[in-house]
Amino acid sequence: MRHLKFPLFALLATIAAGIAFAQGAQVAFGGLQHDTTLPVEMSADQLRIDQRDGSALFTGNVLIGQGDMRLSAAKVRVEYATAGGDSTGRVSRLLATGGVTLVSGAEAAEAKEADYSIDTGVIIMTGNVILTQGRNALSSDKMVIDLTTGVGTMDGRVKSILRTGDN
Repeated sequence: MRHLKFPLFALLATIAAGIAFAQGAQVAFGGLQHDTTLPVEMSADQLRIDQRDGSALFTGNVLIGQGDMRLSAAKVRVEYATAGGDSTGRVSRLLATGGVTLVSGAEAAEAKEADYSIDTGVIIMTGNVILTQGRNALSSDKMVIDLTTGVGTMDGRVKSILRTGDN
């Protein structure tokens, strides 16, 4: 697997390359770096709580916010941290499916599914992933974002579209 570092300034510097293809790419996500200890706010059309496994299922127009970051999807399963077999009430993981969109600042990513571990600050997006940074776009099969560092990796057939000037 080849890893290429593509911070936004490097993307602009490689405009002449036009469209680039690679097996994997490491991408800087400066706009997606944020404080993962902030409260998680959730809204949806419906909520189903399962006391047996300590989870909640939000369905229909799900919108989740944490600081400046927003995640929307058709369905999100929320898993809560446990201590001694009992739920602590603290969200530990979000599993989103159905038209997942993640937005932070001028950066946005779309995918079929997303798995966000609140504890580690890592989001794994899979299925036709598209990342836009301003007017530039990257696509792949899978993207892993570390929100603590703001760095992510795209794997699978990575394609980048770089735009300049009035194009």
